Amino acid sequence: MPTSATSGTTGSGELTRRTVVAGAGIALTGSAGVLAAAPSAPGAPGRAAERGGDSGAGGGKARGRGGTPGYGPLLPDPAGLLALPAGFSYRVLTHCGVTRLESGEPTPAGHDGTAAFDGPRGRVLLVNNHELKGPRSDWEHPVPLAEGLVYDPAAAGGCTVVEVSPHGGKLAEWVGIAGTSTNCAGGATPWGTWLTCEENSDRAGENGMTRDHGYVFEVDPLDRRANRDPRPVRALGRFDHEAVAVDPRSGHLYLTEDDSEPNGLLYRWTPPKGFRHGRGRLRTLAADAGRLQAFRCFDSGGRFVDDLSRAVRPGTVYGVDWVDVPDRDAREVPVRKQFTGSRVTRARKLEGMWWADGGAYVVASYARADDGSPGEPHDGQVWFYQPRRRTLTLKLRFGANRDPLAPGGADGPDNITVSPYGGVILAEDGEGLQHLLGADDSGRTYPIARNELNIGTAGEPEYAEFAGVCFARDGRTLYACVQEPGIMFAITGPWERRR
Repeated sequence: MPTSATSGTTGSGELTRRTVVAGAGIALTGSAGVLAAAPSAPGAPGRAAERGGDSGAGGGKARGRGGTPGYGPLLPDPAGLLALPAGFSYRVLTHCGVTRLESGEPTPAGHDGTAAFDGPRGRVLLVNNHELKGPRSDWEHPVPLAEGLVYDPAAAGGCTVVEVSPHGGKLAEWVGIAGTSTNCAGGATPWGTWLTCEENSDRAGENGMTRDHGYVFEVDPLDRRANRDPRPVRALGRFDHEAVAVDPRSGHLYLTEDDSEPNGLLYRWTPPKGFRHGRGRLRTLAADAGRLQAFRCFDSGGRFVDDLSRAVRPGTVYGVDWVDVPDRDAREVPVRKQFTGSRVTRARKLEGMWWADGGAYVVASYARADDGSPGEPHDGQVWFYQPRRRTLTLKLRFGANRDPLAPGGADGPDNITVSPYGGVILAEDGEGLQHLLGADDSGRTYPIARNELNIGTAGEPEYAEFAGVCFARDGRTLYACVQEPGIMFAITGPWERRR
């Protein structure tokens, strides 16, 4: 059964009391003031399947104070792609090697981070990362080298833009940027563009690359001409970038790093004095513009916290300081290795990030003793950084899942979005069954979808990760991707608001 943890709050991230229910290895602190934008914001539905499993009482529309969260049990898909609750359906928008770009070339592989933007005449524009690492010869379907949109002709990754009609059908798909490497997550900006992140820091001459990698690039879904002559935003550093979140009030950018030996860092970039954000302005910055800093946490007693895996109790609150990065372009030493001892706090697998509720939701995918994590092993954490208070609060923690292929378990959250219906939605990137998981405002989790496409064998099944989870602005459609072979879904159904 789901485990819940409930807390009272008085605003975005401010903890006033805490109750944790032990037993199932997962709990989340928060309230509608934290996980929903306002008291009138939509809430999660009232009753459904058990956490991560496929059984539960009641239908998707049931509401009740004592019911389990979610929309009901997941029903097997006759097409073998996506299991959903009753009343929900999906449409395949893109499929690697099957659907086509407007140029006639096949949709590239490696679907990952995605964001939805309002297009003209009621259309939706989806910018989709393609996480393809290494030389183009390693991939059957790399991102095509569209004229004028190529950074490094040796690299296989990039972004495509998918145009969807007001009725939900795909109209077109084209290249937004090409010749980048391992485009994993990223983040949407308040000014309507997409920041795509390279989770790879190969130098020119390494792995066949002809230019340095490890950067953030800006992609404009509405103006194709703005994407010509791609330029990295060097001011945001060169490392294995994962995700970006933008503080619309201060203009700060927050960036996660997915790396190890040693574990990665959370960064903050402060714009230079007088700089104003806007479409295409980041690419005009000098390489040393602003300040790039890494975070340093301390507990309520003022003691330094070396790694986020130390936190085992949801509701744990750390204070945060920021430490300048000595060499953001990592000319001699990788950025995360430029710090020693107690100067910075680390975390294994810092992944997705999403700005909402006046702060950034940050995911740490897992931690293990053998990967340099000194704390308690876990299969996922969700943190909330509140910049006004400079606090980092543990909202959700998954205990280590010993049997990832058993129904009812969950592990390895990666991409995250905040739902217009309350709570958050996580894309699993674990070892076994792969789900889209919702977590409601009381901390209970429930499955929204399960990947049923077995890319392994009957005896040794394997399921690719979910990624790119995001809602359209009107809240009617949830978009999500399965990375291998590379499929983008549009999911619709009886999404509900709390009465």
